[in-house]
Amino acid sequence: MKKAGFILALLLLAVAGGFCLSHSRPPQETAVPIAWRDSLNQVITNDLSSLPEMDQVVDSFMTFWSLHGVSLAVCRHDSLLYARGYGKADAAAPMTPGTTLRLASVSKLLTAVGIMRLQEKGLVFLDSPVFGPCGILDEYDSYIRDDDYYLITVEHLLRHQAGFTSRGGDPVFSPYPSQKELLRTQLARKLSYEPGTTQEYSNFGFLLLSLIIEKVSGLPYEAFMQQEVFAPARCHGFRLAGNYLQDRHPGESRYYMQAEAERTPSFDGRFAAVEKCYGGNNISGSLGAGGWTGSAVELARLVAAIDGKGPLEDILQPFSVTQMTNYYDSDTFSLGWNDTKPTGEWTRSGSFSGTQALIKTFPDGECWVFISNTSTWRGSRFARNIGALFENLRSRFDGDLPVRDLFRTN
Repeated sequence: MKKAGFILALLLLAVAGGFCLSHSRPPQETAVPIAWRDSLNQVITNDLSSLPEMDQVVDSFMTFWSLHGVSLAVCRHDSLLYARGYGKADAAAPMTPGTTLRLASVSKLLTAVGIMRLQEKGLVFLDSPVFGPCGILDEYDSYIRDDDYYLITVEHLLRHQAGFTSRGGDPVFSPYPSQKELLRTQLARKLSYEPGTTQEYSNFGFLLLSLIIEKVSGLPYEAFMQQEVFAPARCHGFRLAGNYLQDRHPGESRYYMQAEAERTPSFDGRFAAVEKCYGGNNISGSLGAGGWTGSAVELARLVAAIDGKGPLEDILQPFSVTQMTNYYDSDTFSLGWNDTKPTGEWTRSGSFSGTQALIKTFPDGECWVFISNTSTWRGSRFARNIGALFENLRSRFDGDLPVRDLFRTN
């Protein structure tokens, strides 16, 4: 009865007319161009950071896990203390702190920041309905066959509580011919649970959040993120990834599969057998679910701009930071972060074919960022091994880290 009453109320509002907020901004003729000044990525080099004993531990970690390259950045109280690349970005180039890499699900943190920026402008809210007569993405209502979709809110998408499932295969990384066909197929399916009653990790939910950003802002998702998230944080090297080796950006690493990994058909049917990290999945089509590339140093700077702690000026208001990092319980995802403990330890991980990434903040004000260009057999579970590496390095070398701020070299 409660569900039926909610849906009936939405329909009555639609019939009455004029009561639904407009979720679409007038299209802009041209987006404000972004000057691609990869200053942080260019200025912060391997020559600026060297702790031989600590570097040896990282090298040993790479050898044990057969990693081709790793980029590491360490901040304390918004100051960049240490940034170094290890191994190779490709056969001809060393890894550096400014080498850009695919970020996999770390992209979800970036998308969540974009949503919070829109909320601060009064253009979308966490309790905004996604579908239905007052929904943001009401243009897709004709695809829907399950009334539970009309219960989904923006917050449900952010917390992986919208009712979507990846059992039977992740729809975002399945071989659909177009985004329209993906949406048509998925939205016609019954939800696996009533929104808000439990949670199940969903890339599809964050693809919808990317479309919400486009609808509400009137800009393409990438353009909005560049202008409203990255540029204010002075991070100019983030770009959406390409799918094939020939699509990689200048300064971007090559990616490597684990030894003896089997080849797979390309997602778009172009090739019978490819390395999974180059054509096995539609990475660029995942948008805010897993599509971003960026460097360890710019990720560290972005975290410093959304942590609410200072001294670096934040790009989010304190209320938004609190909403993103508020802890409910161990079974509830935070907004964009995997987990935010009351102690101040926040975690965001990402794992994909050819990519392993982890951001971790600690109660003492430190933030550690790790990105690798190599898959391991542990997949997403590898984040625990990276976290253990952080703890090892912190316990042994924290007092040896230089007291400085490499961000000020920019």
